Amino acid sequence: MCGIAGIYSHKTVAEELYDSIIHLQHRGQESAGMAVSDRRSITVVKDMGLVSNVFDDRTLAGLHGDLAIGQTRYSTTGSSTWRNAQPVYRGVGHVEFALGHNGNLVNTVELAAASGMLPGVLTSDSDLVAELLATELGSQSDHGSAEALDSALATVLPRLSGAFSLVLADRDRIIGVRDPNGFRPLCLGRLDGGWVLASETSALDVVGAHMVRELDPGEVIVIDDSGCRSFRPFRESVVDPRLCLFEFVYFARPDSMLYGQIVHQARVRMGEALATQAPAEADLVMGVPESGIPAAEGFARASGVPYGQGLVKNRYIGRSFIAPTQTLRAAAVRMKLNPLRDNVVGKRLVVVDDSIVRGTTTQSMIRMLRDVGAAEVHLRASSP
Repeated sequence: MCGIAGIYSHKTVAEELYDSIIHLQHRGQESAGMAVSDRRSITVVKDMGLVSNVFDDRTLAGLHGDLAIGQTRYSTTGSSTWRNAQPVYRGVGHVEFALGHNGNLVNTVELAAASGMLPGVLTSDSDLVAELLATELGSQSDHGSAEALDSALATVLPRLSGAFSLVLADRDRIIGVRDPNGFRPLCLGRLDGGWVLASETSALDVVGAHMVRELDPGEVIVIDDSGCRSFRPFRESVVDPRLCLFEFVYFARPDSMLYGQIVHQARVRMGEALATQAPAEADLVMGVPESGIPAAEGFARASGVPYGQGLVKNRYIGRSFIAPTQTLRAAAVRMKLNPLRDNVVGKRLVVVDDSIVRGTTTQSMIRMLRDVGAAEVHLRASSP
């Protein structure tokens, strides 16, 4: 899924960008990075690990610049290695740019072949996008101008298929892109003296920005000294809004807003509907932390069965779903959840989870509850 953000201001922004991508850490835990421009050159710092592992006060103090983009990575296309950490950087003539990507292209192989790129040279779909833009810039006679990158985007973006929300930075601007289906979220915020782009509104709140709006599917927004302007490089016939359902079910933070809805309240309403569709006689309704809890609250409210806690979460363990291997996912579940025995022993439980994808969490969690003496376990999932 990944988290992406960008800040344009008239003061040093590295620390604010750090705060923004910390609030997007739930979207990717494998690597983190940022690209900062001081209007003369772009500096990219990235590494494997969490945002707090990659950046410290000393690192941030050395990043001077009033515009920057950042990313937290969850690998889909391309392995979890330093080479695939983002932002991706390219320099063509007098133009340099960095790119952060949230999404997954489905025509990577075809695009690489059509462009004559050697197999194995490009290691992710994000790297491919950067290379296509660099190639297009290199073919332009005026590739030294700021408008050249706009032109390259207008040429390259319609060739991409799949999910791609992007943030880009050149020396003087930040740019946001949302694919014509709007599969992944991207929003625009207004900062005192600047602008913010981010995957979720929680990353705006932390830096004191107020939300202006979500980018439209198929929109490219360019932010520079003159403000914001948009252009739309996609044919109108392909623009078809279809935000990924999993954002509401699991991925987005509960305090974020999508499609004008607070995610937490949407999850509570899912639980209320679930209680009507799949009731159960029970003594306690409990949620699987974290994203199952709002649905459990809604289930309890609608059913009249008391709500309580049955599992304690170790908050120092990341999201098990987005660990890159099954072995790591299973280990994370064992380390993350532990039963609250007094609330579970002898009880008929309704256990509400957000969804069942691989079943890794489900199997381990039910086994734990039965081992400590739950009388019955009625599993309910808020997403079908």
